[in-house]
Amino acid sequence: MTSTYWTNVASPLGPLLLTAAPDGALTSLSVPGQKGGRVVRDDWRQDPGPFREAGEQLAAYFAGELNEFRLTWRTDGSVFREKVWAALDDIPYGSTVTYGEIAARIGASRAAVRAVGGAIGANPLLVVRPCHRVIGADGTLTGYAGGLERKVRLLTHEGVL
Repeated sequence: MTSTYWTNVASPLGPLLLTAAPDGALTSLSVPGQKGGRVVRDDWRQDPGPFREAGEQLAAYFAGELNEFRLTWRTDGSVFREKVWAALDDIPYGSTVTYGEIAARIGASRAAVRAVGGAIGANPLLVVRPCHRVIGADGTLTGYAGGLERKVRLLTHEGVL
């Protein structure tokens, strides 16, 4: 019995690889060439069925008709990473925060900013968990596992740039 379903969804960022658990909860969203992105495995089952809602919401987002994703997802990270990833969910569409602000939001010390950056870089749900909205303290667009050009595209799409 397979435990992972997958499909590809077309997007302006290239084909998105989505994975889901048997109950339909989204477990990852990766872009081509993503640092640490998922790659289809032989024991996964290709089935677009569990991804209908995600596909519709992604299409609406890229069409400028959706500002907040309402999907069921499940991630598997350390307690620290899960706190950081949950903080990403609170960044409003069309705005940005710094890595330091994320550290403060989760109650981490200023010294933990680098660890926060590492957790954000390991976000398994690009686009839907908006790690692209996190920028450097000086306003620079630093780091994005999907590539800085995609971060620029997403922030431009949201009207930040």
